[in-house]
Amino acid sequence: MSDDRLIVALDVPNALQGLQLAQSLGDTVSFYKIGLGMLTGGGLALAHELKQDMGKRIFLDMKLFDIGNTVESAVRGLAQFDLDFLTVHGDPHVVRAAKEGAAGTNLKILGVTILTSLDRGDLDASLIKPGDIQDVVTERAAKAFEAGADGVIASPQEAALIRALPEATNRLIVTPGVRPTGAALGDQKRVATPASAISDGADHIVVGRPIHGSDNPKGAAQAIVNELSSI
Repeated sequence: MSDDRLIVALDVPNALQGLQLAQSLGDTVSFYKIGLGMLTGGGLALAHELKQDMGKRIFLDMKLFDIGNTVESAVRGLAQFDLDFLTVHGDPHVVRAAKEGAAGTNLKILGVTILTSLDRGDLDASLIKPGDIQDVVTERAAKAFEAGADGVIASPQEAALIRALPEATNRLIVTPGVRPTGAALGDQKRVATPASAISDGADHIVVGRPIHGSDNPKGAAQAIVNELSSI
């Protein structure tokens, strides 16, 4: 039995491997993320097949960022694929343009706050305003919500702070950087376990390598589903 609070990231080289992984996971997983790395490997075709032929929900993680007209046009084109979630950078002008592009569809626009692979040192190197990283993330989330975002992407460590925002009422919080107990962190720096992320206010968690890099991907996914069933 699946739990759509778990989104499995198909961070594999091409659509064929992504389809094979989805087939191996079967009914254990109902929601998949397809990211930028798969775009040139048949990612949109895979999204269509998973959605139309297998009845899965699809999160297209493109993190779009450009001038408003370009973002609006890109989102309008992507919305034709009957996707569920799409990421854009959480800057207000980007969010507003994306919402215009998605108008009249069921596509949810999620604003990226600060990537979960970054810490304060990375923000300093990118000339991002000073301050505690959690404060920066929370402020960006509030601004994305005010601009009309259906939800935001943030690390599990900020989920509770964002959920407490008045602007977060009836909005989605999706958390990458989720690692089952004992799993390697990889390039993630701000992480939490599946249960703690959901308990802190996340609606969905995104898990990639701990599943697709496992010797038993279906078993790894089922273990997370079982963990979530206790919440």
